Amino acid sequence: MIAILYDVHGNLPALEAVLADARAAGAERFVLGGDYALFGPWPRETVELLRELDAEWLRGNGERWTAHPADAPQDEVVQGAIAACRELLGEAVCSELAALPFDLCRDGTRYVHASPVSDVRSFGPEHDDSEEEMLEGVLETRLVFGHTHLPFKRHAKAGVELVNPGSVGMPFDGDHRSAYALMAPGGEIEHRRVAYDHMRTVEALRERFDDPFAAKVAERIERARFVP
Repeated sequence: MIAILYDVHGNLPALEAVLADARAAGAERFVLGGDYALFGPWPRETVELLRELDAEWLRGNGERWTAHPADAPQDEVVQGAIAACRELLGEAVCSELAALPFDLCRDGTRYVHASPVSDVRSFGPEHDDSEEEMLEGVLETRLVFGHTHLPFKRHAKAGVELVNPGSVGMPFDGDHRSAYALMAPGGEIEHRRVAYDHMRTVEALRERFDDPFAAKVAERIERARFVP
């Protein structure tokens, strides 16, 4: 049994709840799909806990942005979060996370953070004509990705099964519960949701950081929606 965790975003209580649920379900190995620390109130503690797992890691846009702030959007929310995360993680850890692989292929499944062509362009719950271009050259029968924080499973016109396990630390589908997925030995995917005290994370953001980014991220977690 493999647990698939994406978009933790420094939300330690959410991660702890998901790990407890995954282990109770029989998961012993993990695939980690990127965006581990950025935006959350516990970036260092989150990375330290993830390092205890028997896991394969991917790089997300969060790791790239944290190591290279000039590559990220130049707005106060993103840049404020990057500055806070870099200070708490330290340059060495930021560089290490940014050097993680872009993708991973195992048993007919390809894992990426957002899509095979980008760590920010991704797929939605409904078909979009742009997805054929993003799937060009994909030979695997299943593509697992995150980034949008919206859990779903569907088939693309190219015949590739698209699986988004959702976000552990910052769901955007109106459901405060952490989202992740389990893959059974036969390859079946199960989406799972786990309740945790999301208001603890909201309050920690507001208490720990005196920066506009914290209020915006706290609002997103409190509403379980992307708030521009």
